[in-house]
Amino acid sequence: MTSLLRPFLHDRFLHLLVILGLILACFVPFRLADLPGAVDWPTIITLCGLLMLTKGIEASGYFDVLGRRLVQGFRHQRQLALFLVAAAALLSTFLTNDVALFILVPLTLSLRKYSALPIARLIIFEALAVNAGSLLTPIGNPQNILLWRHGDAGFVGFIWQMLPLAAWLVVSLLLLTACCFRAKKIEQHETQQTPPWEHRLLFASALLYLLFITALEMNLAIWGLLLVFVTFLILARRILLSIDWSLLVVFIAMFVDVFLLTRLPLIQSSLHLAEQLPAGGQFLLAAGLSQVISNVPATILLLSSLPPSVLLAWAVNIGGFGLLPGSLANLIALRMAKDRAIWWHFHLYSLPMLLWALISGWALFLFIYAA
Repeated sequence: MTSLLRPFLHDRFLHLLVILGLILACFVPFRLADLPGAVDWPTIITLCGLLMLTKGIEASGYFDVLGRRLVQGFRHQRQLALFLVAAAALLSTFLTNDVALFILVPLTLSLRKYSALPIARLIIFEALAVNAGSLLTPIGNPQNILLWRHGDAGFVGFIWQMLPLAAWLVVSLLLLTACCFRAKKIEQHETQQTPPWEHRLLFASALLYLLFITALEMNLAIWGLLLVFVTFLILARRILLSIDWSLLVVFIAMFVDVFLLTRLPLIQSSLHLAEQLPAGGQFLLAAGLSQVISNVPATILLLSSLPPSVLLAWAVNIGGFGLLPGSLANLIALRMAKDRAIWWHFHLYSLPMLLWALISGWALFLFIYAA
């Protein structure tokens, strides 16, 4: 019981969200019955399932096997960093940004057992990479799903309109990665052998992973989650006790806080003026609003005033960079890292990336669509 409560007691970010929610509740008219509807429960169910499945694979010890092979397969830190960033960007295009992080971040954490690597910096760049890569496809992230369903572009058409920005930002990020990681030889720790791994737990987790993703696609997420939970309850109960359940409460608190924030009179009046802004103003509004309430809620709000245009799609995806709330993927990556310093270091790279994406993205938009 103590191990379950400890994350909640020591989670300063969760405490901050609760305090913010209580303050907002003093100034916003709402009913308690409205709060459950403010939470995106499909997202919570998806995260819950992924938390259990990733912990299952991690507990099997197979990430240690892959980590050792990665360390042995690359000679220099820059090569390894470029590989992980490219992998994060690629996986996020068709597995979604959060799934890509649930695969790569635990793998990256396992690398420190075998070598002296800047693990925190690698995770930061993986978070930036999934934001850049996931913007390419309609299924890469939640805001793209919303824009695709509300718009007229087909699946291929959506990819085509996002391709210039995605390609530009991924290339920019790879260049930044090459600059921020030295061509320093990877120094491997002296280890006798790779620890044994549990084949049964790995195969069960991998099979459940496929079944859970299939259940999500068939809108049977709650049944998929129940299958995962019951299987681990029978097969490896220790996994359920070692999961950071406070992450789910953090997301629930974020959804409630965003709901209360958007009911402030100032926010409501600003949204009515959005359609009267010039294209540049709408671009900055969408990216800026994403910084405060995250790009998925920002997309939902702005779709009530603005059409699901290319401009809106580019802006809210660019808004995933910058401040931590810009994208929920940022929060997932940094929480999994379990490093207090990483929260500050993240912004040393994400804020310059936001500025670069805003300036170059707007110039690219004008060149392609305003010509």
